[in-house]
Amino acid sequence: MSERETLYLLDGTAYVHRAFHAIRGLSNSRGLPTNAAFGFTRILMKLMEDRKPRHAAMVFDARGPTFRHEAFAAYKANRPPMDPNLAAQIPYIHKISEAFRFPVLSQQGWEADDLIATLARMAQERGYSVVMVTGDKDMNQLITENCVAWDPMADKTRDLAWVKETYGLSPEKLADVQGLMGDPTDNIPGVPGIGEKTAAALIARFGSLEGVYGHLSEITAKKQRESLETFRDQAFLSRELATMAKNAPVAFPPDGFALPAPDRQALLDLFRELEFRQLADAFAAPADLSEKGYEAVLTVEGLKALAADLARSGRFALDTETTSRDPMRARLVGMSFSFAPHRAWYVPVGHSYLGAPDQVDAETALSVLSPVLADPKVKKVGQNIKYDWIVLTRHGAELNGVDFDTMVASYLLNPGQRTHGLDQIAADLLGHKMITFQDVAGKGPREVTFDKVPLDRAVPYSCEDADITWIVHEKLSPLLSENGLTPLFETVEMPLVEVLKDLEMTGIRVDAKHLEALSAGFAKDMARIEDQIFRLAGGEFNISSPQQLGRVLFEKLALPFGKKTKMKTGYSTDVEVLTRLAAHHKLPALVLQYRGLAKLKSTYADALVALIHPETGRVHTSFNQDVAATGRLSSSDPNLQNIPVRSEEGRRIRQAFVPEP
Repeated sequence: MSERETLYLLDGTAYVHRAFHAIRGLSNSRGLPTNAAFGFTRILMKLMEDRKPRHAAMVFDARGPTFRHEAFAAYKANRPPMDPNLAAQIPYIHKISEAFRFPVLSQQGWEADDLIATLARMAQERGYSVVMVTGDKDMNQLITENCVAWDPMADKTRDLAWVKETYGLSPEKLADVQGLMGDPTDNIPGVPGIGEKTAAALIARFGSLEGVYGHLSEITAKKQRESLETFRDQAFLSRELATMAKNAPVAFPPDGFALPAPDRQALLDLFRELEFRQLADAFAAPADLSEKGYEAVLTVEGLKALAADLARSGRFALDTETTSRDPMRARLVGMSFSFAPHRAWYVPVGHSYLGAPDQVDAETALSVLSPVLADPKVKKVGQNIKYDWIVLTRHGAELNGVDFDTMVASYLLNPGQRTHGLDQIAADLLGHKMITFQDVAGKGPREVTFDKVPLDRAVPYSCEDADITWIVHEKLSPLLSENGLTPLFETVEMPLVEVLKDLEMTGIRVDAKHLEALSAGFAKDMARIEDQIFRLAGGEFNISSPQQLGRVLFEKLALPFGKKTKMKTGYSTDVEVLTRLAAHHKLPALVLQYRGLAKLKSTYADALVALIHPETGRVHTSFNQDVAATGRLSSSDPNLQNIPVRSEEGRRIRQAFVPEP
């Protein structure tokens, strides 16, 4: 072999346990714990992304005792039985390994470490370089010039130089070190009183375990020498237990464990079952538009023909493209329609970038489409169709016959699911990865509004929205029926969409002058409290800075309960800490008052004024049907459910919500 191929040997057992303990509280909607499976999958993803292995094998422990138990019955005796929450995930972990197409190896009577040791030896004899994917320190004894250990969780590589720098020894001497120091994790006894540093120093001085016992008389520390003498047999037994066996009965295939491409469909199915949504998105089939009939409609004649087709269809999906996520402020840029899988039309009415083609203007387009949009006998399907309904209504178009909302249907079928966006529904239901808004409009500082998106990108994006909405509706409708949810959907949820649309468009009147006066009053109260805090602190500081506040409380004033934050960047000054401190000093109580007023000012008094619509003079919230798992509505932008009521200041904010005269 002219250039060494690299074989990756994955310590599956070790990473299953590490992932299980590193990630807590993760489960799918059926209650199946998924933390170990998720962490294990992320490790495999990192390996595939960072190293792109061409040869690899996954190694697991087999159930039952090993040859080490025959030598020492108490080997690993202190290990508790496997947690049932981990045991439930093992079959999925094996399936994930197989779907990544890793050869999966285990051998009765042998540990995964021994299989890795044997395979590493065989691979190097055949001219391979070896990367042991493991964080287990026991594997350090296998490191050679052509064999290293890599821990993807820490992204750390351990090679010969690292071993020599860390232990002052060559790797093959590390089993001798463990013979002396033992290993509590595996219940390897070692020699009592001999720790890692002492063990390493003794082996470095005398060369080996045999060397240590051949020169016991040279060890001047009496207790150490006596312990070594007393536990001689235990030391050699411990070395035997700690030594990786390189003669396990495992075959090395001619192809060196060549790794095929992952089985994307199998992974997608597993990720959906386990509800790893981001991972499912990564493995969903990307949008393939080569065989899809997506068209732009740029003329009045073409639009009239489309309107006639929509009327004949009897039911169609529609979607709007606009300049804002807020339907009460959005300007219509285009509309897309679909009534057959993989066929869709986009009607641009407001693209205004340099070089944009001629388009039918919004007023003309809506006048042509109005009869079919207003016809209640022609049913309309949408994803969060309340948004499109508001936009079209504000642009003078009447929309009747609204019959099916895919977002609402998805919510009814899976109320515990975190999101019911079309991207997620398409990934879960169709295994399809949709074109994203960021794909066409950019993100961050480079993001543009949709009117600036060129038609060659806008057409496939917009048509796909209508197309997938149509296909998803055909999938979800029978599922509603199978689950007995159709009556609820048709008699409660869909009629509610129109009610909420009317509520949102009507909005809620607020007294802007009252809010502005409140804001000024809050600012005055905050300034007064700020002066009191500075006097008590003996100087000015940034009250809103947890670091500066922590230093004042726990270093300058030396108050009790000082504890560092998780990131060790400063002291914790959360509500719980300040509440406890308030019993000992006036300053923390004043800080709590200051924070409360600051939140009321910024979150309510100032924010509500900014949200008053310039045309209606009202605040227009969004009422969400698909958020709360209990079935209740939620409110957002702004959240009108959280207007405070218990404090006097909160009640004054509520007084800003007023009826018309």
